[in-house]
Amino acid sequence: MAPTTDQKMLAHGGNPWLIDPEALKALAATAKALCAPGKGFLASDESAGPWKRAGHAECAKMEDTEALRAAYRSMLYRTPGLKEHISGVILHTETLFQTDAKGEKMVDIITAGGMIPGIKLDKGYDKAGIPGTAVGPLGHPETMDRGLDTLKTRCAEAYAQGARFAKWRNVLQIDPAQGLPSDLAVREATDQLAKYALICQSEGLVPIVEPEIVPNGDHDIYACAAATERVLAAQFKALADHHVYLEGCLLKPNMVKNGLKGPQATAEEIATLTVTALMRTVPPALPGIFFLSGEMPLDMDNEESATINLSKMNELYPSLPWHLSFSYGKALQKTTLVSWLGKTENEGKAQKMLKARSAANSDACFGKYKAGTCPSVGIDGNVNQAAGPY
Repeated sequence: MAPTTDQKMLAHGGNPWLIDPEALKALAATAKALCAPGKGFLASDESAGPWKRAGHAECAKMEDTEALRAAYRSMLYRTPGLKEHISGVILHTETLFQTDAKGEKMVDIITAGGMIPGIKLDKGYDKAGIPGTAVGPLGHPETMDRGLDTLKTRCAEAYAQGARFAKWRNVLQIDPAQGLPSDLAVREATDQLAKYALICQSEGLVPIVEPEIVPNGDHDIYACAAATERVLAAQFKALADHHVYLEGCLLKPNMVKNGLKGPQATAEEIATLTVTALMRTVPPALPGIFFLSGEMPLDMDNEESATINLSKMNELYPSLPWHLSFSYGKALQKTTLVSWLGKTENEGKAQKMLKARSAANSDACFGKYKAGTCPSVGIDGNVNQAAGPY
């Protein structure tokens, strides 16, 4: 007897738009390539110049123009040997369809460098927020992103341009006194991310699901641990409800940390509570988890701390069912940006800094990074970074 449609869906991941096993196989192959040992993502998807979010006084003075953004990013993507540490590059829409000063497509520079181009597809959020929700430590109500209505078309356009994976970020806030994140915000964020993931897969893109719990606030690490477990449990329930093919999907979560104004947790505490939350909520069918670095206090070295935290996780838990890696923006680029500062003559030095920090995070993927062995601008010149949607 021929299998029913329901049986076919079960056999091929459940995705109702992807009965074709060859399409699912392609998604799984891309996800596997992105999870290559020792490799992570260069998050290069800021809408403004990344120097505006670097949190450094000198970078903040730089002019923000499309030409300068193109010059900086093409310099990054041409870094010699970057593919040894970076499997994928997350792009803003501007960059995906952009050429550099020589007329070469950014996606071609990336693929020629042995990396896979990806695209940020959320359209950010309105700070007016979800009606009836409380104002959290970000200074606005709880939110959800825009962009689902045009997503399927934009996925197809991105795939045609060369992208093979995508990212969508929803933001959640912690305020234990007000019960944040609320059940409503968690439900809206995780359900939307599941819809996005399903649509991405229907157009051949591996979705990165990013339910980010931001660190703003004065809560301790245990409040973040509880919120993270709650959000991730809801997220994978939503992915299952929407029949998302987990073998062709990736997760980009926050690390479990204290609030920016809360009591400082150690790297061991961060590693232990983060991995505990993951083991309690994330199915082993998911091939990879790529952490965002998140905002940090001004007296903390963002690059160094992000690398140390990732390394400690892989050191303490060397046999996890998923590839545990990085998807860093500022935590890969801050010293690079300060070394560059928009000057052509500084490109070689800036590329060396990017290569060095990328190599440090490769070591962290194996739990072998030695603190202080990678050059860093440290906390000199730290200022508050631009906040909100990007």
